[in-house]
Amino acid sequence: MKNSGKEFDTTFARSQFPSNIWNTSFFENAGGVFVPNSVIERMTSYMAETQVQPGYPSRPSSEAANRVHKGQRLMAEMIGAEIDEVTVAASTSINVYVLAQALRHLWQAGDEMIVSVANHEANSGPWRRLAEFGLIIREWPVKPETAELDMAALDQLLNDKTQLVVFPHVSNVAGGINDIETITKKAHTAGAMVCVDGVAYGPHRAIDVKSWDVDFYLFSFYKIFGPHLGCLYGKKKHLLAARGQNHYFFDKEDLAHKFNPAGPNHESISALVGIAEYFETLYQHHFGENNASFYKKVRALYAMVADHEQRLAEKFIDFINSKKQIHLIGINEADKNRRVATFSFYLDRQKSESIPALTALDNVAIGWGHFYAKRLIETLGIKDSEDGVVRCSMAHYNNDDEVDKLIASLDRHIL
Repeated sequence: MKNSGKEFDTTFARSQFPSNIWNTSFFENAGGVFVPNSVIERMTSYMAETQVQPGYPSRPSSEAANRVHKGQRLMAEMIGAEIDEVTVAASTSINVYVLAQALRHLWQAGDEMIVSVANHEANSGPWRRLAEFGLIIREWPVKPETAELDMAALDQLLNDKTQLVVFPHVSNVAGGINDIETITKKAHTAGAMVCVDGVAYGPHRAIDVKSWDVDFYLFSFYKIFGPHLGCLYGKKKHLLAARGQNHYFFDKEDLAHKFNPAGPNHESISALVGIAEYFETLYQHHFGENNASFYKKVRALYAMVADHEQRLAEKFIDFINSKKQIHLIGINEADKNRRVATFSFYLDRQKSESIPALTALDNVAIGWGHFYAKRLIETLGIKDSEDGVVRCSMAHYNNDDEVDKLIASLDRHIL
């Protein structure tokens, strides 16, 4: 029976996953989400049926190539890109590193790069290392009270020497949604490109690289219900201008290989088809079958997810606001247009490290640390950047009962 489409059906969504995972109320989704059965089955079937080198005439080899191609094609379609604009590799961290090396020859000593302090280190360190070659790194600060990017500061930093602006779509600690279109327009007006980390955005909202006009956009499939892989999108003209980082015999126009020196993980890429199948199943349940493209179905589905997650976030923020000893990082509201359901906080009288061990006693899983956003933790003045913050992050499969359990557990253990 189809859902009315008015409210996201968590019971149906959860039925698409291995049932044993729901024994724990899981709220460290920002670190990596569960995968549905469709992804597991795709991975298993590839290894059971086509675990050979793909691309040769034999049946298993040609089928392997078809499965890998389909995975990459569907993921490109999901974000509004062409297949040759997308590189699927081991992780976002390695994708940024490879991209930085691939673009380095375009710039010279004295050129400038604006790097946000709000970045996960994956989209920070590789760019900062280019200072070794004479590039000047300009720090883009946040507003201390909200941990939001300081747009006035960006206006002051941009100049005719700026080559690239590097920032997160969403901070994996603060959870606020940055105005990607405005930032991109400002950068382009100044003659600069943008590189956006969308890892913390992708689990909660639809990615639409063409409408945002971004030059480079990165996200991780293990954050959007798939295997541990990263995705790099780049405008084709920039990818062609970049220098290949793979073996010398790959042509500069061979976009399928030049940014993946480690080579593709065939079984994992084939399993990406399972993400598309999961989204298609959710769409059919909530909206019924129609002839809409996969791209449009994803957008309709994520709009419903945003409403669902906002409702859960409102309940959690009400609890946070009731506790004076809890200090939330980021904006103190649940508006789906301003934040995703990722919440980080620190406490007056308890170490961050102590809290997840206590909630685990109640079968509630949360995280602690700096979450590779150590520069942000330090700039916000949190005394112990290694201890960092407590993080509670939700996904669309979380339900009201679980949020109630999370709140009750925190209320029990926070002094």
